[in-house]
Amino acid sequence: MIPIVPAPAAGPSAAANPSGKDNVGLWLKPGKIDLPASPPLSLYVHVPWCVRKCPYCDFNSHAAQDGGAIPETAYLDALRADLEQSLPLVWGRPVHTVFIGGGTPSLLSAAGMDRLLSDIRALLPLDADAEITMEANPGTFEAERFASYRASGINRLSIGIQSFNDTHLAALGRIHGGDEAHRAIEIALRHFDNVNLDLMYALPGQSLAQCQQDVETALSYGTTHLSLYHLTLEPNTLFARFPPALPDDDTAYEMQDWIEARTGQAGFRHYETSAYARPHREARHNLNYWRFGDYLGIGAGAHGKLSFPHRVLRQMRYKHPATYMEKAMAGDAVQESRDVAAEDLPFEFMLNALRLTDGVPAGLFHEHTGLPLHTIRKELALATEKGLLDADPTVIRPTELGRRFLNDLQEIFLRG
Repeated sequence: MIPIVPAPAAGPSAAANPSGKDNVGLWLKPGKIDLPASPPLSLYVHVPWCVRKCPYCDFNSHAAQDGGAIPETAYLDALRADLEQSLPLVWGRPVHTVFIGGGTPSLLSAAGMDRLLSDIRALLPLDADAEITMEANPGTFEAERFASYRASGINRLSIGIQSFNDTHLAALGRIHGGDEAHRAIEIALRHFDNVNLDLMYALPGQSLAQCQQDVETALSYGTTHLSLYHLTLEPNTLFARFPPALPDDDTAYEMQDWIEARTGQAGFRHYETSAYARPHREARHNLNYWRFGDYLGIGAGAHGKLSFPHRVLRQMRYKHPATYMEKAMAGDAVQESRDVAAEDLPFEFMLNALRLTDGVPAGLFHEHTGLPLHTIRKELALATEKGLLDADPTVIRPTELGRRFLNDLQEIFLRG
């Protein structure tokens, strides 16, 4: 799955509503925004097709034609055109990570993936040790194809397992069963030494014991990373219109507490709200989102965030694949482009940083927003007083209580 910064594959697009009281506005005049250095740059590539749309999914994904056929050549042409048009915005900046998300990027042929990565290398200064992640679903796994993906340069795989239980997979509308999930992991581990498994919990009809069985099964494979998501009913999804019966809050909290303890016992560190990693195997691409780094987003509906002296730019591509391809080939892939208002930058920064267990160094706030930390002094004080934020002035870090009540903590910075 795409990180919870909006689609992913895409980036966060929240807007703050500050009160303007206590002279905070004096710190938010445009002339006060001064970004001393560009944050690290990542590339996000969105592949918008799935074999079938899942009822809980609110990402920009579209059902492919029968058999999973997609207009691969035309889409790759559009991606290259989009990237070429974006080069003036990122000229000369090294790219540290690439994330190919969706949708289901593993619908691309081996030759198509090879072409995509070749185009990226030809147009961007990609770090020699860049983390290059691709999302994949068990229903699209073929051993030969995944060997080719690895040969093309993919070095990290994220597999959308969601559950190993056939009943729960059917309730989630997944196209694969438990046997295919096991086979997918086995194939992945033959070719990749850096593999993430996506799982969901608090599923329709799921018991604590069934949640535990899913997690134990995932742990048995010894992969480097787990993403464990609490199922939520997102607006504009089939589940939002026809809500399934979900476990009650007490059962969901039991699941969460057990996951925290069990993953720790297994050597995983809970370093972000939904992310668990073995030592030094954190998702570098996602960490860049959460630290308010920069990312160029190409592909249908992809979001991007880029920093320049005195301003931060957000962009969004056209969402519908056909429209995106037409516009990209005409030199106009970007549907929306706006400078982030100075008063919105504190919330956008904190929305992400507060998801991290370790938080971020306090100095990163100025480095990535151009604003002095004094801008949010009232909010920091209130969050600390409520026990949601660590009192250490050198770091912006949620307490255990703050991590548990993350929405309440983030809301303090939204209100201003």
